[in-house]
Amino acid sequence: MTWQWIGLTIFSLTLLPAGLAIAAGRLPARLPARRRPPRAYGWAVLALYATAPLNAIPRLTGAAPRVSTALTAVAGIVAVAGCLLAALASLRRAGDSNP
Repeated sequence: MTWQWIGLTIFSLTLLPAGLAIAAGRLPARLPARRRPPRAYGWAVLALYATAPLNAIPRLTGAAPRVSTALTAVAGIVAVAGCLLAALASLRRAGDSNP
């Protein structure tokens, strides 16, 4: 149980602020300059972040096994959606750079 709290805290302190900043269009200065901020990547990071609370919170609160399993399945679907969003953004960016 302690490791789930630690993991949830680490994900909340790292992925949540980064995902929100990138989704808002702000990039760190040390990243290479691009024509436009990759907001889709920020939304993908937020979707991947959402898997941690969806998986950990029901287990930490002692929810019924069916609820925990259902929310873990939802977390998997959200993670796949985030990966697809990042892939589509990469394909779109690659298509923009070709003459």
